Amino acid sequence: MKRIPTKEEILQWISENPTQTSKRDIARAFGIKGAARIDLKRILKELEASGHLEKRRKSLHAPETLPPVSVLIVASTTQDGDLVAKPVDWHGEDPHPRIRLVERDGQPALGEGDRILARLTRLKGDSEFQYEARLIRRIDRTKRKVLGIFRKFSEGGRILPIEKGSDREWVVPTRETGDARDGELVEAEQIGPRSRMGLPVARIVARLGDPTAPKAISLIAIHEHGIPDEFPADVLKEAAHAKPAPLNGREDLRALPLITIDPSDARDHDDACYAEPDTDPKNPGGHIIWVAIADVAYYVRPDSAIDREAYRRGNSTYFPDRVVPMLPERLSADLCSLHEGAERPCISVRMVIDAAGNLTSHQFFRAMMKSRASLHYQEVQNAIDGQPNSKTSALLEPVLQPLYAAWHTALKARSRRQPLDLDLPERKIVLDKDGKVVSIEFRERLDAHRLIEEFMILANVAAAEDLKKHHSPLLYRVHEEPSPEKLEALREIAQESGLNLAKGQVLHTRHLNRLLSQAEGTENDELINIATLRSMTQAYYHPENFGHFGLALKSYAHFTSPIRRYADLIVHRALIQAHHWGKDGLTPGMIERLPEIAQHISETERRSMAAERDTTDRYMAAYLSDRIGSEFKGRIAGVARFGIFVKLDETGADGLVPVRSLGHEYFRYDPDEQSLTGEETGLKLTLGQRVTVRLAEAVPLTGGLVLDLLEVEGKPLPKGRKSKYRKGGSRERKPGRTRAKKAAAKKKVARKRK
Repeated sequence: MKRIPTKEEILQWISENPTQTSKRDIARAFGIKGAARIDLKRILKELEASGHLEKRRKSLHAPETLPPVSVLIVASTTQDGDLVAKPVDWHGEDPHPRIRLVERDGQPALGEGDRILARLTRLKGDSEFQYEARLIRRIDRTKRKVLGIFRKFSEGGRILPIEKGSDREWVVPTRETGDARDGELVEAEQIGPRSRMGLPVARIVARLGDPTAPKAISLIAIHEHGIPDEFPADVLKEAAHAKPAPLNGREDLRALPLITIDPSDARDHDDACYAEPDTDPKNPGGHIIWVAIADVAYYVRPDSAIDREAYRRGNSTYFPDRVVPMLPERLSADLCSLHEGAERPCISVRMVIDAAGNLTSHQFFRAMMKSRASLHYQEVQNAIDGQPNSKTSALLEPVLQPLYAAWHTALKARSRRQPLDLDLPERKIVLDKDGKVVSIEFRERLDAHRLIEEFMILANVAAAEDLKKHHSPLLYRVHEEPSPEKLEALREIAQESGLNLAKGQVLHTRHLNRLLSQAEGTENDELINIATLRSMTQAYYHPENFGHFGLALKSYAHFTSPIRRYADLIVHRALIQAHHWGKDGLTPGMIERLPEIAQHISETERRSMAAERDTTDRYMAAYLSDRIGSEFKGRIAGVARFGIFVKLDETGADGLVPVRSLGHEYFRYDPDEQSLTGEETGLKLTLGQRVTVRLAEAVPLTGGLVLDLLEVEGKPLPKGRKSKYRKGGSRERKPGRTRAKKAAAKKKVARKRK
């Protein structure tokens, strides 16, 4: 028997291996067997009791607080030269905590991008940092990169980073400019030690052109988030040699009138559907629903060049002006896409629902199909509403009406299940041919959207249940219930709004839907929707099944979008292996790596979401940049120590009201109540309040909107002491500020000399 690991060693393992955190994983990692497992169980319970771990189902996770030993990445440097770190793995819903790195004599010099193992101490009462960290060891060093505007000087130049909140320039020696022109958008990497002025020294590695060009906005996000946007030559070559799949051994569904329904600007079609009444006398009022999904696994074989690149990307990323696909266009827009009139290989599922909408049986096939029509949502909805066009009129009675009949029946089961029913409109950015923003619109939610969504959910459930029945490894789509802390915060917001969220019971989505229903049509409607969304955990992929809270489903997997999500491709391969359809299913190596794959594609999904969000912010800022000084109505959608975030009614854009612009008084931040309260005036700013703001600044390059607060709930701001800012925006010098800065610098020098 090997020795029992210390608590510190266990926490270090969990920090470095967040996907392998069950008691079995930990025992295997440390070679613990037999009776020694009892001691391990005792130590894990002690760590839970002390708050260092929390248990969710069968695995252990760090709670909203970080464990005392964590893996960090050095993220930035303060103006005083202190290093700031952030956790590599953060499961909390709040923004990750800021960590000050305490440097000691003899430790290796650390730079931004370095991954380290550190011992953490929780700080109390610090408004800027939540933890202090001391280095245990450096794990690896990453070359730090920056995206910014190049400014040319007689000796080289400087780069002005475009990242929000970054005002530290980079020095570029003459020999490292890469012939970049003044004002160009460039990507650079850090080289060597800092310059004499304490600024990082950089080498320009890519010239990206005019930063003010509309089409540069998504390009900035692609480079900033490290999204691969060019396919390697071997991937393109492999895709070019791909041949259409033969019928051999497949179920022939070419006579089935399957259709695709997608957005009007869709470039690929990976799902098709068809429905008809069930003629079985044992199922009166029931329906048969067919869902056919592109057989991407046939073209993307395990460990091929295309497969390795698809895994690296994890998913497609969507911007208003372009798509960065997971697969080369030869596959995504051609061979795998279910085009109208084209024979295409698919994996299809035949689902039977009864008159109450319950899924009573399902059967999967590896098949060949031929799409009867490629339709878009609006034309399908128009046809159902009595305005068919030349294309949909012939399909209305035999195809469209049976689809809607089956959907209405399926809604009965959905209504009983009560998935979370949030009402949060989605923004759509409309561009002209040059890539300039023409308008910001809110997407209309049609019954046609809801129909496809419900059928895809049914197919995803069927895939998860089928693979469970076959005891096959797979990746589940997991969405865990809100944490007790988040739930209590939501309950307090509800109570302040005169609403009720029951306490002391097992939480179900129906309880949250009841709260949303209470708020519907009231002045607190949007506030409760936003607060409910903020209370949710983030969905992720995992080889273990922890259920899907938001959809109120016990088992859920992503099966319906393999052209754009690697998770769905894994599920397709699992079905191929389980049903013995061929040699292109899950391999033993892939099965062993499922935890690693799950973590990777969860991270690429978050990366894409961040890039898409940043791009939307930049387009919003570009659209509003010629309206500086205009007043807008909005609602407080977020509260932080440094200010409040306001969502504007007109566009849905989010802007920041810095706390420093609210006057000279001190504002006390309450994270539980999500509020800022002025100690002198008593002004209280909290989630959901209606406000009037003035646009003070809009920076397209960063996507930043800065707002001035004018009114709260229709009332002007109370007058306190004199504002920090004189008329015209110049900042008053604080008495003693220079002395304080000099004292801080002196203290730091003395620390380093010890």
